[in-house]
Amino acid sequence: MSETIERHTIAVLVDNEPGVLARVIGLFSGRGYNIESLTVAPVSADGAASRINVVTSGTPQIIEQIKAQLDRLVPVQTVHDLTMDGRHIERETALIKVVGEGPDRHEALRIADIFRARVSDTTIGSFVFALTGSPEKLDSFIELMRALGSVEVARSGVVAIARGGAAL
Repeated sequence: MSETIERHTIAVLVDNEPGVLARVIGLFSGRGYNIESLTVAPVSADGAASRINVVTSGTPQIIEQIKAQLDRLVPVQTVHDLTMDGRHIERETALIKVVGEGPDRHEALRIADIFRARVSDTTIGSFVFALTGSPEKLDSFIELMRALGSVEVARSGVVAIARGGAAL
């Protein structure tokens, strides 16, 4: 009997020093784990710590292995599985270029309004929309835009944080 594949968002607080991201990525690639989304940025006032948000998928056993192996890396301060820790907020930003003509342009603007996407650029033959929201919201918007014309997508990757008073 095969176990269910689960999607998890993991927040990793690390020392902000050269090579740390490469070590974290190496852990995933060396063991054949997939990274669906990855974001990293300094988060401490003095710039000494960075937060890595990783979205990955696997069986519960694989997810536990990933967390345990991340926790053993020397520059890692803490590892939190936001999916298991409770309610959390995930957001992503995307720029979506839609190339189209005629009625499709009007439809693109109508759909953008429904999704609260902003027009960041426009030419005679295209729009670039900026949209922030859950990964599922972005996926839905992109799917609808693909039905209207050629689409180019640039996504930021998921940023996530736990709800409530708990902090990393």
